[in-house]
Amino acid sequence: MDPIGFDQHDHQTCMTGGVAAADEHCAAKGLQFTPVRRRTLEILLSEHRAMGAYDLLQVLGAEGFGSQPPVVYRALEFLVKNGFAHKIERLNAFVGCVHPGADHTPAFLICRACDAVAETRARPAMTLLRDLAEEAGFAVERAVIEAEGLCPNCREAAAE
Repeated sequence: MDPIGFDQHDHQTCMTGGVAAADEHCAAKGLQFTPVRRRTLEILLSEHRAMGAYDLLQVLGAEGFGSQPPVVYRALEFLVKNGFAHKIERLNAFVGCVHPGADHTPAFLICRACDAVAETRARPAMTLLRDLAEEAGFAVERAVIEAEGLCPNCREAAAE
């Protein structure tokens, strides 16, 4: 799994691939990939930045999908549960998964200036965390690794 990082790339390709993977998964599992779920995923994948539920609700509402919070929360719950999106705990926001369908443990690099989010591998850190927890007699069931800092663009802008 290669990290996306903060490099410039074609967001349309991310969106197309992510939606296609969700379509395939849902068809194979007999899940309903409703229009509002699809559009929520498209919005999340259109940029690699964290988006809050109300940011998504504004877009969905403007496009005729409904403007009540349950609309977006149900869509987000489905997307996260099925691995198509991730919740960024630090920001109480969501991002589209850049590796849908892949068995992976992500870590998130969050730019504190522009809210850009990069998904990368957390496996080495999770192995260490589980080893340390085991030494304490603790069994890790779930962990979210999030690091906050400045992305390359914001670091460059701050240096100028």
